[in-house]
Amino acid sequence: MRPISLAGIGIRFLFAFALVCLTWNPSSVNFYRWAVNQWSDMMPVVLFVGLALLIAWVVFVRATARALGPIGIVLALALAGSILWIIIRYGLINPANSDVLTWVVLTLFAAVLTAGMSWSHLRRRWSGQADVDDVDEVD
Repeated sequence: MRPISLAGIGIRFLFAFALVCLTWNPSSVNFYRWAVNQWSDMMPVVLFVGLALLIAWVVFVRATARALGPIGIVLALALAGSILWIIIRYGLINPANSDVLTWVVLTLFAAVLTAGMSWSHLRRRWSGQADVDDVDEVD
């Protein structure tokens, strides 16, 4: 397994953020609204895009679940929740503005998925321990 870089984590975040926001966001540009509006006219395309998104969700959620485990997921969500609390508590966003609040929550959720997608690499770098399903690379 090659070591992960900050750019690698950033790319994982961009993919996670894209997945989360393409599925649903407070703007009118998301799969849910598009699917509702186009279902009768473009049913096969809507189904195809929906299945592609579902596959991506399964990959991200499964990798996160395997890497972090139940306790890690709870801790990551708790950490994200505490970040949200700090942001609101210290007036960095107005909680009455539901669109901004929703974008922050979507960003934090993408960060949790990114942590799950990156965790095995980070743990190996920090501790030197590999997961049991890691395969040794041949030099």
